[in-house]
Amino acid sequence: MKKLLSHSDLDGVGCGILAKLAFGKQVKVRYNSVASLNREVEWFLENDSKDTFLFITDLSVNEANEKKLNTFFQAEGKVQLIDHHKTALHFNNYEWGHVVVEDDEGKLTSATSLFYQFLVEHQLMEPTGSVSEFVELVRQYDTWEWEKNENFQAQRLNALFFLVSIEEFEEKMISRLMTSEHFFFDEFEKKILDMEDNKIERYIRRKRRELVQSKVGEHYAGIVYAESYHSELGNELGKEYPHLDYIAILNIGGKRLGFRTVHDHIDVSEVAGKFGGGGHEKASGCSLTDEAYKKFVVGTFHIDPLREDAKRNRYNLKRSKFGSLYKNQINEVFFLYQVNDQDWVIEQNKKRIDTTYVSFEEGEKYLKRNHGAWLVRDDTFVSYLMDNASKLKNE
Repeated sequence: MKKLLSHSDLDGVGCGILAKLAFGKQVKVRYNSVASLNREVEWFLENDSKDTFLFITDLSVNEANEKKLNTFFQAEGKVQLIDHHKTALHFNNYEWGHVVVEDDEGKLTSATSLFYQFLVEHQLMEPTGSVSEFVELVRQYDTWEWEKNENFQAQRLNALFFLVSIEEFEEKMISRLMTSEHFFFDEFEKKILDMEDNKIERYIRRKRRELVQSKVGEHYAGIVYAESYHSELGNELGKEYPHLDYIAILNIGGKRLGFRTVHDHIDVSEVAGKFGGGGHEKASGCSLTDEAYKKFVVGTFHIDPLREDAKRNRYNLKRSKFGSLYKNQINEVFFLYQVNDQDWVIEQNKKRIDTTYVSFEEGEKYLKRNHGAWLVRDDTFVSYLMDNASKLKNE
């Protein structure tokens, strides 16, 4: 008999689907949160049959269970932990641990891709086209490679996962992967996924108006309350506000805090680690501890949301040779423009500040981080230029 304990997200459930394809009724699968895994492992060690082979995928146990599992293994117990988070790399010190963040070709892994590789290499299942395609969609979504590759099928697979129950998702995928040569979405799924895309777009548009900015430690964070679409929301807000190092997403009901970044130089797993959490470089999370609550909720509750840059301008444009006009909450005006076809400078309330910037992006980052400024609409920009021209004429 086999038992699989896995995470409750798409990557974790992908492992469960592979286990059921490989072992059929000879495997029991249970999906867990990070917190509940350790209770499941303790129950297994105390109550389950010694002949049961335990698989743990996409999650890692605490230090106490780590020692207990090693003792279990040394007493000829059967256990295999498979993970892809760098916070779990120390499990490679054990014969029963297999943790790979990046494969030999430099490709980021997922628990589903690693488990599939394990099952095939140990001749526990035969590879097929449809299963391989499914595994790759899960991997690309979990590592966020789908966006770089513009593989929207991966994003839609995750959306479908959240639209139905885990049981229904499992049933659909197992049936499809067993009977089809290639992975596909049926016509009904395509229709509900189109509706979901529109819903996500509206949700992100609303949440964009609720984002606040705060410096937390050495990083500038965008903070928003949301219970749904965390990956999509974090990604879109990160691209909309590139001056922010990461987006922190608060799920008060779930008492969880998620972190997302679009930057290669920021590792949000390190941010989450400071609050007892972990994850990937681009996406991670933690429980809403007292310290996290103070920093991200109490410390930011009084802050007004960021104002969005004007969207439909024809004249006040970013990187314009005529300059770009910004404003902040206390009605200070900032004019960002280039001099000598090289450096970028800022006038604050029509008085030039001393610092110069090597690019427009660096100048704008300063304005947004230090002054919470936004690009104003054309009418304000034109009035500003006309006022300056009038003053120059009178002089």
